[in-house]
Amino acid sequence: MAQMGGMGLVELRDIEIFLTLAEELHFGRTSERLHVSVARVSQAIKKQERAIGAELFARNSHSVRLTRLGEQLRDDLRHLHQGLTHSLERARLAARGKTGTLRVSLFPANIQELRRYFETFRARHPQWELRLRVSAYPDPFAQLRNGEVDILVTWLPIEEPDLTVGPLLFAEPRVLAVAGDHALTRWSSVSLEAVSDFQHIAVKSMPSYWFDHYVPELTPKGRLIERTADVANVEEIFMHTVLGEAVALFPVHVTRYYARPDIAYLPVKDMDVLPYGLVWLSAAENDMMRAFARVVRDLGPLPD
Repeated sequence: MAQMGGMGLVELRDIEIFLTLAEELHFGRTSERLHVSVARVSQAIKKQERAIGAELFARNSHSVRLTRLGEQLRDDLRHLHQGLTHSLERARLAARGKTGTLRVSLFPANIQELRRYFETFRARHPQWELRLRVSAYPDPFAQLRNGEVDILVTWLPIEEPDLTVGPLLFAEPRVLAVAGDHALTRWSSVSLEAVSDFQHIAVKSMPSYWFDHYVPELTPKGRLIERTADVANVEEIFMHTVLGEAVALFPVHVTRYYARPDIAYLPVKDMDVLPYGLVWLSAAENDMMRAFARVVRDLGPLPD
């Protein structure tokens, strides 16, 4: 538990729920990220608001935003929460003979194919714990900048002055995901020009230059690729695709890990391969991060 001014004793989990909702501004995404029910999120926030005597979030059926008081509490609690969790983590690790934890967040879905890097790191450095998580789409670099994770595995290039780009993990051709009954399924492959005839998904809070490498703004002939519904995760991408509201570009490994009867994957014949590599906050670089990058360099990228 932790003391929060006039709020009395508050569960550490409730603080975590508040801070996560303050970042996501979405009850559903907060519940998914913390693996709790939406009702549990709502309950924690209402309890804190009752204890304070004022709203922390202004919310309606369309949006959630922090009040001025909520912003103040978020700023005050962020460092306190990090200190508490780090202290508990150090104690837990010390009890198991570990001296540190390397936290890796991943965008790609081919975790099984990347296991050799994780297993080699663990074998070489038994004194360190390796913890993996799936990365959320919105504001992807925030997790590095706020100290939530140490390394991000993502597509390249990255053009952020405070981030270091490490070694390459793999590079893959592209496929287009469409509904199983989509008009494009009569072809065995498609061109990027054909993609511009349909709307593609969009993602909120991503740097435009970076998302443009995943979904180009224009085709080679200069046609606009329109973007439609904003999504927060891969399940929402498939939902809009299955309903015929959008098509979606992916790296080819998605065909192996997300085989679905209602989705067809068509090779895109005129796109460059999409590279994936390691990225970390330059100012936070440490021995564990350098050791993991060394493992990737020693093993080399995945075979084509």
